[in-house]
Parts: sequence; C-alpha cells; structure tokens
Amino acid sequence: MTARIDACVAVDISDDDIFDAMKDVSGYLDITPGDFKEVYLKAYRHAVTRLTQSVKAADVMTRQVVSVGEATPLQEVARLMADRKISGVPVVDDAGKVLGIISEKDFLAVMGPGSADTFMCVVAQCLLGKGCLAAPYRAKNARDIMTSPAVTVTEGTPIMDVASLFSEKKINRAPVVDKKGVMIGIVSRADALRWSLVPEDR
Repeated sequence: MTARIDACVAVDISDDDIFDAMKDVSGYLDITPGDFKEVYLKAYRHAVTRLTQSVKAADVMTRQVVSVGEATPLQEVARLMADRKISGVPVVDDAGKVLGIISEKDFLAVMGPGSADTFMCVVAQCLLGKGCLAAPYRAKNARDIMTSPAVTVTEGTPIMDVASLFSEKKINRAPVVDKKGVMIGIVSRADALRWSLVPEDR
C-alpha cells in the first residue's frame, strides 16, 4: 500500500460551515442543517473506521528483522542492540518461530531490582564504583532474560488493533508471524506512529 492515511482529527463544524456546504450542492436539498451535520459526522466516522481498518500489519511492518537465537550470549545481544541502535530484538528458534522478546526493559529487570530501575541508575552505580550490575549476566544467554511468550500479530491484523496491543500490554514492538508462528516481520510503535494511529508514551 502506497497511500498514506493522514491523522484523523476531529473537526468542529459550525452552523456557517453547514450552510456554506449546503449552498455548494446544486439543486434543492430537503434536509435540515441539523440532519445534514449528523449525516456528515456519521459518514466521517465510518470513513475513518474503514480507512484505519484497511491498514494492516503487513502494510507497515519491517521485513528485514534483526533477531537472535535463545542460546545467543547476552553480551552479543547487548552489542547487537547497541550497534543497530534498537531497543529490542525477537528471540527465535532454528525454524524462525518466535520464542520471546528481549528489550532494554528485560536487561534492567534483571540488573535493577533493589539497586537500579533505569539505565541512568546503572550508569550511576558504575560511576560510583559500586560494581558492574551486568557482571553476573556475562555468562547468560538470551533465553535467561527474554520475555516469553512474545506478543505477536499476523499480517492481516489491523494497525489499530496493533496500536491497542501496544497500549494494553505496554510494549513497543510486536513480531508478525505466519500461521506456523514463523516470524515474517515486525511492527514497532514507530511504525504505527507513522500512520498517526497510536500516541507516544507520556
């Protein structure tokens, strides 16, 4: 799909707007301004629903996905995420089926309890010489900290439903899988934002 759906913004229609619109219609209109406004607003809502439901995960997903295996050392996972400037990666098996997700939150979850719950807390601990909180995980693998099962969607999932998942599950990405559970792409919050359908986290 090449067409882009612009942000659907609620419009405050005035009585003058309605009268002007009715004047633009040639011929006689047997309808009151109030009825005209009601029909317009209902049609507008139907159009928004139709357009937003027509955009599927397949239309916005990234097809070339960076992923790791469950036996990938966490050192490699961290380096990969840093090099690619990404905040999370899917964990897949040899067949490409999604086993879980590793995000920055997962690293913080195992490094932070009782001492650090943000990246800057980790930095502060290191700068204060209180030891490297990541040290105990140098010998660990992806399976040890991944969030599983991963929240996934299919190619045909409407982007509005994907956006709802992001808000409901408090996640920033969802692998797109086929009927066998094999990953064929990924949709991120940024992908959804490009379609102006999901708000950024505050």
